[in-house]
Amino acid sequence: MTKKKGNTGTKVSLQEAKKAIRMKPNGLRRLTLSNMGITIFPPCIFKLTNMDELDLSRNQIEKLPDNIGKLPSLRWLDLHSNNLESVPESIGKLVDLTYLNLSNNRLTSSGLPTSLASLTNLTTLNLGLNKLESLLPTMVPGESLQELGLFDNLFTSLPDFVIELCDLARVNVKRNPLQLIDIEDEDDVYLIHKERLCDNCQKICKDPGGEQLKECVIKTFEGERSYSGLITPNSVAAANQDVWRVKKIEHYQSFESSI
Repeated sequence: MTKKKGNTGTKVSLQEAKKAIRMKPNGLRRLTLSNMGITIFPPCIFKLTNMDELDLSRNQIEKLPDNIGKLPSLRWLDLHSNNLESVPESIGKLVDLTYLNLSNNRLTSSGLPTSLASLTNLTTLNLGLNKLESLLPTMVPGESLQELGLFDNLFTSLPDFVIELCDLARVNVKRNPLQLIDIEDEDDVYLIHKERLCDNCQKICKDPGGEQLKECVIKTFEGERSYSGLITPNSVAAANQDVWRVKKIEHYQSFESSI
């Protein structure tokens, strides 16, 4: 990869991008351009026809191209730890996406497009470590979503539509100023629908209304399946955890000073 003078960051050529594609054991082809000082989304990526997954995490990208939807073969997209303030509407055209990580950016609620709801194959959506205050029901795909990361944001209440997502198994809302749920000491956060609880779990959960248990937050039980991608944005880059922790602490301190 070549460095350009000034503040333009690293420039990635088409040839270099092709060489960086690796075949995974499951047969999918991933292009990894993580932690390279990239400031502008590499336009050469649009010329690649043999790419299923794209990792541009831990760079300094401030804006995604408006035609990001012209990568229809993408199934997995990791953009965590960049400087994104918004996401273009065309991302809704990436209908084959099953995984989308936008954590540790500068996203606000107004910067998220309603076209996210078009990603009906999405099973994991990570929006943690941003500046989100709310989410509209029209922003989140509901048909297949199983994991939702909302940690380290500015939510004062859990989005109402969350309990209506029938396939949603895990929600991480740690370190938000939630008024109704105290989760600071929890290791993991689970949103459980009543019909999915065993008798013992229902006894553990409290029913504030005394009549119906719509949802609850419980500790991880021993042997529970791990969802590391919803806890740390660097789930695919453990070697750089120290950098992530510094960013997380700075973000949280900034949030505390604002309330």
